[in-house]
Amino acid sequence: MSSGNPSDTRKALTLRDVSEASGVSEMTVSRVLRNRGDVSPATRERVLEAAKRLGYVPNKIAGALASQRVNLVAVIVPSLSNLVFPDVLSGISVELEETGLQPVFGVTNYSAEREEAVLYEMLSWRPTGVIVAGLEHTDAARAMLENAGIPIVEIMDVDGTPVDSVVGISHKRAGLEMARAIIKAGYRKIGFLGTKMPFDHRARKRMEGFEAGLAEAGIELADTEFYSGGSALLKGREMTEAMLARSPDLDFLYYSNDMIGAGGLMWCLAQGIDVPGQIGLAGFNGVDLLDGLPRKLATMDACRHEIGRRAAAIVAGRSESGLVGGERVELTPVLEPGDTIRA
Repeated sequence: MSSGNPSDTRKALTLRDVSEASGVSEMTVSRVLRNRGDVSPATRERVLEAAKRLGYVPNKIAGALASQRVNLVAVIVPSLSNLVFPDVLSGISVELEETGLQPVFGVTNYSAEREEAVLYEMLSWRPTGVIVAGLEHTDAARAMLENAGIPIVEIMDVDGTPVDSVVGISHKRAGLEMARAIIKAGYRKIGFLGTKMPFDHRARKRMEGFEAGLAEAGIELADTEFYSGGSALLKGREMTEAMLARSPDLDFLYYSNDMIGAGGLMWCLAQGIDVPGQIGLAGFNGVDLLDGLPRKLATMDACRHEIGRRAAAIVAGRSESGLVGGERVELTPVLEPGDTIRA
């Protein structure tokens, strides 16, 4: 491993850093952060503001262990309710099996504020490393990650600036390549169905890439439909019905994930619609559920298991490149045309 890498000399923030930034003694800082002792509201506010700005997280490991790390890897993902992230977690678990490191999972429900709270709690136990989904964080969360003094690996997405290491795919390129494949197959009147964009950055980037790919051929999206919460299969059916009732001349539907795409496919087949002749369909993620459908939905493999495995290898110091930090691993998703795009 390269001893000259900046990540080799990482140093976690200390009480002294917060003391200097807030202009009060280390003992006062300690009292405030442990919520003990008689400290004026103004002083308490000054200390808390300085700690948050710096990204300081108190150490919950007491006594002799206080300067050490525990053999835990904090893994923070937005959801466990779909089929995407369990595959990522499986890759992480497999890679860490013989390292002595144990993954601990936190779920954010696509909330930046929840991510900040989960990260704060997990960092207070001084894990060996952090694996976190996505590149978008609050300022406070980013400050905590930048000053944790441990390997940080952001996963799933490479379209942005990482804190340290990043392992994922380009969602903009995934959307772009899907658009090109659809145009090549002769489809022209295209609708997009997906999750609410403010909460799902990766779906937003796929849509941006998709629109850019359509624009290359002088085409704009003919219709869009968005959802949040609820059963994805049922939502897929409902959204597809609503969109085709509103825009019956569409000849292709691109779904932001396979689950709503599978719901849309089942609705179309139940209506006797010719897929892919009359209308083509495609999803995203390449989940195993698609193998059990009466017709194979076109999709794109998101490399989920491999992303988890490569991220865990970086944290465990077993990266293929030998780098300690600052590694960028971009995987390439593969288009699987299935039976729902015209040949």
